[in-house]
Amino acid sequence: MIPLKDTFWQAESWQQQMSGMIRDPERLLARLQLDEEAQPETAAALKQFPLRVPEAFVAKMAIGDWKDPLLLQILPLGEEMAEHVDYVNDPLEEAAANPVPGLIHKYHGRVLLIASPTCAVHCRYCFRRNFPYDTNNPSQRDWQHALEYIAERPEISEVILSGGDPLSPPDEYLQKLISKIAAIPHVDTLRIHTRLPLVLPARITQNLVHVLSHHRLHTVMVIHCNHANEIDSATAEALGRLKNANITLLNQSVLLKDINNEADTLINLSRRLFDVNVMPYYLHLLDKVRGAAHFRVNEEEALQLMRAIMAELPGYLVPKLVKEEPGASSKSPLALL
Repeated sequence: MIPLKDTFWQAESWQQQMSGMIRDPERLLARLQLDEEAQPETAAALKQFPLRVPEAFVAKMAIGDWKDPLLLQILPLGEEMAEHVDYVNDPLEEAAANPVPGLIHKYHGRVLLIASPTCAVHCRYCFRRNFPYDTNNPSQRDWQHALEYIAERPEISEVILSGGDPLSPPDEYLQKLISKIAAIPHVDTLRIHTRLPLVLPARITQNLVHVLSHHRLHTVMVIHCNHANEIDSATAEALGRLKNANITLLNQSVLLKDINNEADTLINLSRRLFDVNVMPYYLHLLDKVRGAAHFRVNEEEALQLMRAIMAELPGYLVPKLVKEEPGASSKSPLALL
């Protein structure tokens, strides 16, 4: 058995931690001292969507607890193979909004660039778990097509870097891409959606912070934190470096059954985010991606949770409850009556 307390990874660079992430369920269970004989069926789910999780994220999980809310986000389960009506490979119909490789244009005034197909963690509820990264993994030459698309449309004021995880590439790659975006006069905001401050906080080096903050654009970073347990001291320090560089920090969560679908859990998350200078932004209903139906929380339960949160927290700590619908002009807020 590989002991959980083996902390060799803490002395490694972020690149070493990335390449050495856990990809084998047996290694994961050994780290958490979970009985392999009680392991749920994973083989078929692994073939569909492989396991990927860094040691730094596993270290935040409880020993011996199959129901740990962080473990449940990344543990492959046989339930993923069940077919459900309306759960499809492309729930947001992004293929219809993919005019050039690596670029998605769904909403007026902003576009999304797939800065990297690589992710440091495979969240089992990910709406892009079936995304065709093979045709959306542009070379630097191909980036020119995406940049020309943006330059030709003066209504685009914000470029969103996504993935995969947009912080997976080296600093030099990001610096070159950001400089090209900043050279487009009508773009004034760079938004970055990432899980790395949570799952691989070593990635947030001073040099990366310099790359993300030394250009003319307003920089916004949206982390994807679903549970307060994801924020440990290393993550808090990483977020502090970003905040000190005047990067606006927001959070969006996905409402997930058995992980954060209790009012106290969501209240604690908002308070913990505020402790580390991150403002709650969105609480999403699950996108109906094939393989994730077991995480679904229905709209009525979601609205009840929001009422409980609003009764406890000040308005600035209450995220907007939204769902995303194909073809809509924006995310759709759920009305509280």
